[in-house]
Amino acid sequence: MAQSKSFSLTDEERTGLEQVLRQRKADGLIVRRANALLLLDKGWKADQVADALYLDAETIRGWRRHFIKHSLRFLYLSPYSKREGHLNFAREAALKEHLTLHPPRSTNEVRGFIQNSYGQSFSRSGAIKLMARLGFVYKKPKLLPLAAKEGEQREFIKQYNDLMNGLEADEAIVFGDAVHPEHQSRPAHGWFLRESRPAIVATSGRKRLNIHGVLNLEDGLFRFVEAEKINAETTRQLLQKLEDTYPSKRIIHVFLDNARYHHAKVLQPWLKAPERQIKLHFLPAYAPHLNPIERLWGVMHRNVTHSRHYAHFNDFTEAILNFFRKTLPQKWLEFRDTVTDNFRVITQENYKLIG
Repeated sequence: MAQSKSFSLTDEERTGLEQVLRQRKADGLIVRRANALLLLDKGWKADQVADALYLDAETIRGWRRHFIKHSLRFLYLSPYSKREGHLNFAREAALKEHLTLHPPRSTNEVRGFIQNSYGQSFSRSGAIKLMARLGFVYKKPKLLPLAAKEGEQREFIKQYNDLMNGLEADEAIVFGDAVHPEHQSRPAHGWFLRESRPAIVATSGRKRLNIHGVLNLEDGLFRFVEAEKINAETTRQLLQKLEDTYPSKRIIHVFLDNARYHHAKVLQPWLKAPERQIKLHFLPAYAPHLNPIERLWGVMHRNVTHSRHYAHFNDFTEAILNFFRKTLPQKWLEFRDTVTDNFRVITQENYKLIG
C-alpha cells in the first residue's frame, strides 16, 4: 500500500500508540483511536481505516484532525469534552516515580500534584485512566503482623526438627496457648441464593471464655483448663494435668509463647522439682505461626462460632467445650491436615512497607 505523507507520526508518538495497543486493560475507545492513527501513519486512507474498524470515515478524519492538534493527549480526551490534561512521556515517567515513592490515597491528591507540578488539569476520570496507564491500581495495604527476625525463625525450626528427629519413645511433644473466644456472633462468608439477604443476630454481651490448652499433634490429644483468668496458676494446673496424662513419659516437651504467665517466678519452684517431666521451650517473639495450636483455634471458630448465634453465654460455652471434648477427638484425622507443624519463615521482603 502506498505511503502517504499527509499524515505522519513522530517516533515518540508512534511508540506511545504502540504501547497503548500492548496494554491488557486499556480503554476500548483509546485502543481504537490508537489503532486508527497507526493505520493512517502506514498510509491507509480514512475510508479504508473506517472499513477495517467498522467505523465511518468522518469519525476517522475527526480523530486525525484532533490528533494533529493535541498529539497523544487526544487519546484520553473525553468525546464530550476537550479540556483534559496531558503529560508527555518524560513527565509521566517522573510522575510514576514520585507516586511509587509517595503513594497517594485518592485521585484528588494525584490531580493536585499534577496541577502544582506541571500546570495541567485532569478530571477525576482522567486521573483514574492516567493511573491505570501508569500501572497503578486502587487497593488496600495488607496488615502484616509484627514478625520475629528471620534468623530466629530459622533457628527455631532447625531446633524443632532436630528434636523431632531424635525423639525417644519415652518423650512427647505438645504445643500450648490460651484462647479467649468472645460471646458474640461472628458473620462468615458462605454460599447463599443471590436474591436472599442472609443475616445473623448479634448478641448483647461481651463475656469471654478463657481456655488454656495444650495439643499433641501425634494423636490430637487436647488437655485444657478453663478459668476466669489465665495466669501462672492455670499454667501450673495445665502442666500438672499434662503430666497426669502421660505418667510413663520421661520428658514432655512443651512449646509455649512468651506470655508473662509462662515465665512467672511463682511457677519456677514447681518446674524445678526433681520429679518433673515437663521441659519448656519458648517460641521466638512475634511468631504465632510457629505454634500449630493457633491453627486449632481457627478450626474451632469455623466449626463453632462462624455464622452461629448463641442467645445465652452458657449455650456458647457448652458449644465450645463440646468441640474440644467430642468433636476434636472424633475428627482429628480430618483436622490434622490443617493443624500441622509444616513451619515456614515469614518475611516482609515481598511487600513494600509504607507509613
